[in-house]
Amino acid sequence: MTEFHYETGADGVAVITWDLPGKSMNVLTFEGLRELDAHIDTALADETVKGVVITSGKPGSFAGGMDLNVLADLKNAAGDNPAKGIFDGIMQMHGVLRKIERGGMDPKTLKGAKPIACALPGTTMGIGFEIALACHRIFAADNPKARIGLPEIMVGLFPGAGGTTRMVRKMGAMGASPYLLEGKTVEPKKAKSAGLVDEVVEPGELLEKAKEWVLSAGDADCVKPWDQKGYKMPGGAPYHPAGFMTFVGASAMVNGKTKGVYPAAKALLSAVYEGALVPFDTALKIEARWFTNVMMNPSSGAMIRSLFLNKGALEKGANRPDAPDQTVKKVGVLGAGMMGAGITLVSAQAGIEVVLLDQSQEAADKGKAYTASYMDKGIQRKKATPEKKEKALSLITATTDYAALAGCDLIIEAVFEDPKVKAEVTRKVEAVIGEDCIFATNTSTIPITMLSEASKRPEQFIGIHFFSPVEKMMLVEIIKGKATGDRAVAKALDYVRQIRKTPIVVNDARFFYANRCIIPYINEGIRMVAEGITPPLIENAAKLVGMPLGPLQLVDETSIDLGVKIAKATKAAMGDAYPDGAVDEVLFWMADQGRLGRKSNAGFYAYDDKGKRTGLWDGLQAQYPLADTQPEVGEVQHRLLFAQVLEAVRALEDGVLTDIREGDVGAILGWGFAPWSGGPFSWLDMIGAAKAVEICDGLTERHGPRFTTPDLLREMAEKGETFYGRFGPPAQAAA
Repeated sequence: MTEFHYETGADGVAVITWDLPGKSMNVLTFEGLRELDAHIDTALADETVKGVVITSGKPGSFAGGMDLNVLADLKNAAGDNPAKGIFDGIMQMHGVLRKIERGGMDPKTLKGAKPIACALPGTTMGIGFEIALACHRIFAADNPKARIGLPEIMVGLFPGAGGTTRMVRKMGAMGASPYLLEGKTVEPKKAKSAGLVDEVVEPGELLEKAKEWVLSAGDADCVKPWDQKGYKMPGGAPYHPAGFMTFVGASAMVNGKTKGVYPAAKALLSAVYEGALVPFDTALKIEARWFTNVMMNPSSGAMIRSLFLNKGALEKGANRPDAPDQTVKKVGVLGAGMMGAGITLVSAQAGIEVVLLDQSQEAADKGKAYTASYMDKGIQRKKATPEKKEKALSLITATTDYAALAGCDLIIEAVFEDPKVKAEVTRKVEAVIGEDCIFATNTSTIPITMLSEASKRPEQFIGIHFFSPVEKMMLVEIIKGKATGDRAVAKALDYVRQIRKTPIVVNDARFFYANRCIIPYINEGIRMVAEGITPPLIENAAKLVGMPLGPLQLVDETSIDLGVKIAKATKAAMGDAYPDGAVDEVLFWMADQGRLGRKSNAGFYAYDDKGKRTGLWDGLQAQYPLADTQPEVGEVQHRLLFAQVLEAVRALEDGVLTDIREGDVGAILGWGFAPWSGGPFSWLDMIGAAKAVEICDGLTERHGPRFTTPDLLREMAEKGETFYGRFGPPAQAAA
């Protein structure tokens, strides 16, 4: 299989075209790397070749990055010394890219190099951009849809093929930080303004302009600044007064944002700092060493598996039933409140015709206006255009007339969380829609099977649970009732793919999967308040273990009165088995005080007139005095984490979850479960089932039966099993 093609024109410019067969976007394999290396050798040895242009055969893109499976293969193929396998493989990449960068020049005089340009037709990520950085000049096509950058940090890695070292030497530590530490990607013109690329040209002139430069370039054009005598790093090296302040600030910023739980961010900072103290080639070895360190860290492996491999598989339909294409053409959204307005927005953005229905025309129009307001903000930030706004609005019909739903092939009900109201709406809608139309409810807690009793076609009734705000949250939870058929599941999955979100499919039960795990997390935090544990300890313990929000801030954001409603409904359903009386005491008292969370500018936190949090409310201590002895932070963290992960295991035991990949991806995207861990099941594999059982037994003894070890987890501990070894896809069992 040929991945890189070599051709020399009459002008003496060799063109190396990257075109990986069977893929819509190039990803680098080691076979491809060897081909690229051989082609560079050919060009440098051929006296008739005046220079080289490296480009892509894929329309609209250069490369999507490294094939991460290849990195796993490096690790596995090295046997008892996986670190050596990774390090050697990375150094092989450095060797090829350094050969491109030097261009065959005389190492003493720095003369005689053959100019090598990179011509980017569009999106260029990861290793694709690292290849470009090694070239002498980077040309990018003027393609506003293209994105250029190094997003590796988002999946638990950092640029390890020279991208880190070259970016810092090119832009300085401060200038490079948004692209390295935040994974920021930009369109070509912004990339040129930032100094990431050298020229932006018309797409039709890309190859021509690159060749022109190659034929006109001289020796000085082929020597990178860091290879020149007297080079000084932009912004100053670590031992320079200005550079010292930059690195001190960067360290504080990274630890402030990551709380020290993301190994890639710390390793990246170390590679930058240490690399800045030594010559360039030594810096590349340091970068490779720290990259190897990250690859050997179980956290990075878990993040790659969940946020790249598993997420990608779910988005491509890993659990889609065998059913014909169910692309949605016209969707009816019932209820124009916050959720309905958000669902309308993302549907219209995806080019789907929307009928937005509410009881009053004023409410329906307000729901449609949400799309207009959102697009206006996008226009101000240059993320959208007036044309896109008009197109989206033209697809939305705001109405009170149920007859307008005729012709819809999907209905999404997002009315008040009351079974009677939902049942009435279901009957009214089914009177006007076609027999093939799928009916979905956006309920967040009410069992789908119960709601489907109001439907004449329960096999076409399904749950599609969005998270708020709809336009920002990437997860959609699809819930199958007992009678839900395959076509309804396929319709829901195809719709979620259209609106470019990540789906998980779960079976029916109260709270489904996500809320089943979120609510115990919130409740455990509130329970600790009642016990007299200082609220700052609760909140900071959560953040220090990687949770984006502490449980008290989370309940403020979701609203305390909603928590009261859920508690009352759950108690009515469970009767004497209801376990959260201690939580209700605090929650109901807060509601009685009128402290309903952020929306009332008063909750567990205090807020100023503009709605900004000013700190935890000091009135808590008067009602719930602090205990004389406060627990260790690790004890608080174990309570908060195991409150969530034990529910995830029980959901798997109960058959609510049928795929642990969905459990991990859903936890991270749905409520932000410690992304560094890869999700609940990855975290349990990381610490080991035996250790998890030991912790659970201790928590049960100290805090009660809610921490009782699930039978499945105890059985796995006895057998020495892991979740991915037992339940994961075969290819991931050894990961």
